Amino acid sequence: QVQPVESGGGLAQPGGSLRPSCAASGIVASIDAINWYRQGLGKQRGLVATIISGGRTNSADSVRGRFTISWANAKNMVYLQLNSLKPEDTAVYYCNVKIYSNGGEYWGQGTQVTVSS
Repeated sequence: QVQPVESGGGLAQPGGSLRPSCAASGIVASIDAINWYRQGLGKQRGLVATIISGGRTNSADSVRGRFTISWANAKNMVYLQLNSLKPEDTAVYYCNVKIYSNGGEYWGQGTQVTVSS
């Protein structure tokens, strides 16, 4: 069992930055990938960025060049660096942990990111 916990959301002005983090407790040695999703008000939840255990990353077209996902020093924690924020980035950001060997998929409770002047 893995429990992801997000933190580091908040309020930023357009053009500003935030750095949410996701810390996973439990059987962390088995983690194969960590994803960040987001869901704006009245919108579907969508994939923002992915990092796999080997370090390769991918991100959505809408955030590429502005958002960066990275491992922290411990491989049970990731950061999502949000730069050049836009009002349309306002959403609840969710951490999603995947373990391929048992098909496990675990969600955090989300952290609110609000971009407004």
